[in-house]
Amino acid sequence: METKILPAEAGKSLAARLIRAGEVVAFHTETVYGLGANAFSDEAVQKIYALKGRPADNPLIVHVHADYDIRTLIDGEPPYAAALRRAFLPGPLTMVYPSAGKVSKYVSCGLNTLAIRVPSSMAAQAFLRETDLPVAAPSANLSKHVSPVTAGHVFDDFNGKIPLILDGGACQGGIESTVLDCTGSIPQILREGLVTRTMIASVAGDCGVYRMKTGEKPRSPGMAYKHYSPRCETALCKTAEEALLLADAEKERGGVPVVLCESGVLPMLKGVQTLDLGDSGEEMARRLYALLRRGEREATLLIGIEPTESGGVMAGVMNRFRRAFGAQ
Repeated sequence: METKILPAEAGKSLAARLIRAGEVVAFHTETVYGLGANAFSDEAVQKIYALKGRPADNPLIVHVHADYDIRTLIDGEPPYAAALRRAFLPGPLTMVYPSAGKVSKYVSCGLNTLAIRVPSSMAAQAFLRETDLPVAAPSANLSKHVSPVTAGHVFDDFNGKIPLILDGGACQGGIESTVLDCTGSIPQILREGLVTRTMIASVAGDCGVYRMKTGEKPRSPGMAYKHYSPRCETALCKTAEEALLLADAEKERGGVPVVLCESGVLPMLKGVQTLDLGDSGEEMARRLYALLRRGEREATLLIGIEPTESGGVMAGVMNRFRRAFGAQ
């Protein structure tokens, strides 16, 4: 199969035809690129799992355009959910509702809930309007690999495996959407992201954070399994001193160590190749996946120093950072 990369606007009609024909298409969002299929089709949704090598109990998110009537897909919503939709959508927030059972059973892996997102990316909105179907889409990377934030990243993982990638440029958000359970009396965050707990509570009045129990089936993408992993050896450190010791040992073995860290730590890492994560939560979110992909190309050992920055989107950044380096 030939994999075409087309500009998002020029390719949206072809993408819509492919989706309606049961094919899988990659598309730009403001967070990461998605690997999309018709959410009503069992066969199409199963293709996503097969292409990614995704565990069969890891549910998907359905993407719709801003004017799509989600009431046709869900079985009611609490008043706070409607307020959150008005405040944050379109945007990097996925909301989990009681499902009306209209989409493929493989989207939610047997759960009685449905995760829905309205991306703010203009390229995504144009594609979703052209398709005018709910599109089930996880991130467009092979399972456990680093999430893609450029069309080139998608091509690296799926060249010859999917017919089309819609190129909308680099994703500016950089980490996946916040996933919010809206089935209870107060919203609960299932996966941290760019819409923070404080932001949600300011609209809903309260917001919890759900912690997955041992042996529990995932209620959302990103809650279980190893994620965001570079294809090289990795090590996680808390200090520059520890990172330098690991780097020296790797050099002695004839390897190439590279250190990924926030801007403030760079002056302490003389004599070793570094990747600058930035100095704010938003900047770190935007740069993280692109730098992990670069690191796996350049390093035999990629060493991550945990950022000291906290607050805001850093909960989501740290979740991805630690998982990328093998911590939970």
